[in-house]
Amino acid sequence: MKFIKSCCLLFVVLLTAACNKDTTTPYDNPFFYINVSNNSTVRVASDRNETVEYKVYFSGQRQFETMTLDYEFVVGAGLKEGVDFEFVSPKRQLEFLPGIVEMPIAIRWISHPIDATKDNTLAIKLVRNSKNYTIGLPGPDGLQSKLTIVKF
Repeated sequence: MKFIKSCCLLFVVLLTAACNKDTTTPYDNPFFYINVSNNSTVRVASDRNETVEYKVYFSGQRQFETMTLDYEFVVGAGLKEGVDFEFVSPKRQLEFLPGIVEMPIAIRWISHPIDATKDNTLAIKLVRNSKNYTIGLPGPDGLQSKLTIVKF
């Protein structure tokens, strides 16, 4: 009987001591990223004639101040603005108002044949933000900091 009491007491003590071991610090590294269906490269047909929105996302705790994110376009030698595409927004900056976690970058694609021997890519590259948060997915590779659109 004394043995059973001792075992029960030991179990209760160990159970109580183990309860405090679950406190962990949550991973909190806010970041901006861009993708389409979790891909960093998408294709657009050369005969496409419409405006497409490419989403930039913010991942992190809710923000109570407006954040700005600067981006740039890198155009391959095979594409020409006004012939193959048009930038809908003249600004190269997105404003994430408090509580907003995604913002669009719109590009109007123009139906125009391409030269397959040239670089027919247009990249949207996230450059910097007002909070100095990480650009792209956390980690050394900086994945999804750039979206490459290939016109074919």
